[in-house]
Amino acid sequence: MRAVVCEHLGSPETLCLRDFDIGPPGPDEVRLRIEACGINFPDLLIIAGKYQDQPELPFIPCGEVAGTVESVGANVEEFKAGDAVMAITYTGGLAECVNVNSARVHRRPAGMSAITAAAFPGVFGTSYHALKQRAKLRAGETLLVLGAAGGVGHAAVQLGASMGARVIAAVSSDEKKDYLLSHGAGEVINYQSCELRESVKALTGGRGADVIYDPVGGDLFNQAMRCINWNGRLLVVGFASGQIPSLSVNLALLKGVSIVGVFYGRFEKEQASEATQNMAELGRLFEAGRIAPSIHQVYPLEQFADALNALTSRSVIGKVIVTI
Repeated sequence: MRAVVCEHLGSPETLCLRDFDIGPPGPDEVRLRIEACGINFPDLLIIAGKYQDQPELPFIPCGEVAGTVESVGANVEEFKAGDAVMAITYTGGLAECVNVNSARVHRRPAGMSAITAAAFPGVFGTSYHALKQRAKLRAGETLLVLGAAGGVGHAAVQLGASMGARVIAAVSSDEKKDYLLSHGAGEVINYQSCELRESVKALTGGRGADVIYDPVGGDLFNQAMRCINWNGRLLVVGFASGQIPSLSVNLALLKGVSIVGVFYGRFEKEQASEATQNMAELGRLFEAGRIAPSIHQVYPLEQFADALNALTSRSVIGKVIVTI
């Protein structure tokens, strides 16, 4: 089959499109014929060798996929050939086929296309786990979402609103600000043109946000620690800024703050039944029209480098998708 292969760590330009053999599915695996693959910021870190979990070379990058079941392993009973599904595979996505453990495969909700599905399970799965299990977000609380125009950020905005929270979205440009105001956010701050701490304090009557969703890291994390409410929860989701921040723990003490890690891959492994339940609930929210991914641009497989490099421009709003 054709696949984009990482043979040497580096930039998207170091990847190559060539024939690759993944073999048959294992007894607990499903073989998917991939129709579309979502691109996420961690994919760039993985091919550069900068992610916390690093696959062995050579490997096929990207791992948020949608397609059709082609065949199943001997132990798989819940899926059959022809089923329309989506999956989080972590690697193997930029290819014509992938073998994935059946526990990570989910049926597509009614009316969901392959392109939409390739933008759904990873970002919404991560954000829902963050807000539901890790933050225990309650209706009426204030949720501040950093990097709110990105894939996981926009998912967090929609999910926070669906859970009854007041959502403040933080973005880096007025273009993104206008987009978020028309796509689910109650209020939006452009942190490039104003001071995040003072803006959040002004919007919350000086109290600060109850929950802060941070997929950015760097200096924004430090600013967020100074605009969080008593007993607040700061969710560490990722480091899209490229900088892993350090914390003066006296701030956590003075504010009674919980710094909460969010690692969806480990959650899927350790709490598989809860992860499956989460995905079922997300499917119902999609079918009810309450959440939906935003697609920034769609690329063919041959333009894989352009798709990956789009995420480095910081201009993407929503998800980048590669069709196979």
